[in-house]
Amino acid sequence: MLLEFSCSNHKSIKDKVTFSLLAGSDNTFEEHLKVHDSFRVLRTAVIYGPNGSGKSNFLSAIAFVSSLVATSINNQPGQGVFQARHKLSEPGSPSEFAVQFMHDEIRYAYGFSVVQNKIDNEYLYYFPKGRQVKIFERDGITVKPGDRYKSAFDISTTILKDNRLFLSCAANYSNVKEIEDAFIFFTREIVVYNPTINNWTEYSVSLMQENAQVKDLFVKILQSLGTGIKDVKVRMEKVDLSELPQETMLPEAIRSLIGNNDVNKVDAKVIYDDFEVDLVSEESEGIKKLFQLICPIIDILDSGKILICDEIESSLHESVVFQIIQLFMNYKKDAFAQLVFSTHDTSLLDSDLFRRDQIWFTQLKEDRSTDLYSLTEIRNVRKTENIAKGYISGKYGAIPMLNKAFFDNLGH
Repeated sequence: MLLEFSCSNHKSIKDKVTFSLLAGSDNTFEEHLKVHDSFRVLRTAVIYGPNGSGKSNFLSAIAFVSSLVATSINNQPGQGVFQARHKLSEPGSPSEFAVQFMHDEIRYAYGFSVVQNKIDNEYLYYFPKGRQVKIFERDGITVKPGDRYKSAFDISTTILKDNRLFLSCAANYSNVKEIEDAFIFFTREIVVYNPTINNWTEYSVSLMQENAQVKDLFVKILQSLGTGIKDVKVRMEKVDLSELPQETMLPEAIRSLIGNNDVNKVDAKVIYDDFEVDLVSEESEGIKKLFQLICPIIDILDSGKILICDEIESSLHESVVFQIIQLFMNYKKDAFAQLVFSTHDTSLLDSDLFRRDQIWFTQLKEDRSTDLYSLTEIRNVRKTENIAKGYISGKYGAIPMLNKAFFDNLGH
C-alpha cells in the first residue's frame, strides 16, 4: 500500500508537496478503507487541476522514483542521474523524494535526494511492531547500516557509485529481506500507466491466451460496461518479420537495423451479436483502450498493486472510468489494490463516489510552481456539497478553465 509521497524541486514542483492516502477524520465510505494498526488507508484518489498546473509532473515524480530504484544499478561511470529541477530553483539545490508505504503489513519509509545529477543522500527505515528501525542511511557514497545490518552490506557498498541508489545496489548484492521487500514494492507493486507511452495490448492478449479465467472475467467486465461485446478471440505468436501482414510491415530501413528477429504477431477479434471485427484495424479507440487497460487492471486488483494513471479518461467514456473506480473500491477486500489518477472529467467529482480526502487539486502559485492540496484542507466544505459545481466556479482554487472576464474581453 502507498501511504504518502512527497517531493520538491521536480519539474514544475518547487517547494515540497505531500500527497497522502491516509484517511482523515471523515467517516464516509468506511467500508472501502484498509485498517492497519492506527492507519486507515484509502483505495483511490483523484487529482484535478487546469492544464499546465503540474498534475502530470507530480505523477511523473512517482514514476521517476520507481524507475530509478529499478534501473540505477545499471548506471555506468560518468552517467549522471537525471535531475528535472524547477526553472527557478537555485543551482545546486536538491530534488528530494520521500515515500511511506506498507509491504507485508509492515510500514517502510524511504527517500533520497539528487544534487547536480548525483545521489546526495538516501535512507530506508521500517517499523516492525510500530517502532522505527534504521536499515541504512547514506551520505554521498558513505553508507551507515542500522545496528541489525552491520555486515550485511559489505559487498553492496563496494559497487555503490554517486549515480546509483543504494537500495538498487543492496537489492542485487545482499540477502536482507527488508531490502528485497522495499525493492519489490517500487519495481513490481507500483504500476505506472501513461496513455501517450504505454500500450498494454500485447500483455493483455498474452494474459487471456494463457489464462481462460482472465479472459472470462475480461469479457464479463466489458459486458458490464455496456459495450455489447459477446466474446473475444485472441492469439499471439512469434513470427519472422517477413510474415507480418503488409499493413503492419516495418519500413525497410528499420527492418535492416532489427535484422531477422522474431516479433509478436497479435490476432484479436471482437465478437458482437451478428459480426466480429478486427481489434487493430476496425475497432474504436475506446474499445482498444479497454483492451489495453482491463487485463492489467485485473492483475493489479488480484495482486493488490498500485496503479498510477495520468489522464485516465483518455479515449474512455466517463461511465467506463466510473466503473473502473468502482472496481478498485469494491474488488476483493483482502487484496487491497489502489488507484491514483489525474483527470479533467468533472462528472466524477461526486460526493457519492469520493470522500473529501480522496480529492486533490493542483494549481500554479505566483512563481508558477505547483501547489498540491486536498479538498479536506479547504474550510467549510460540506459532505453533501456539489463538489463539481464548486470546482468549476473556482471555490477550491485550481480553476479548471479561463474565467468569464477573459472571454468578455475578447469581445471588446
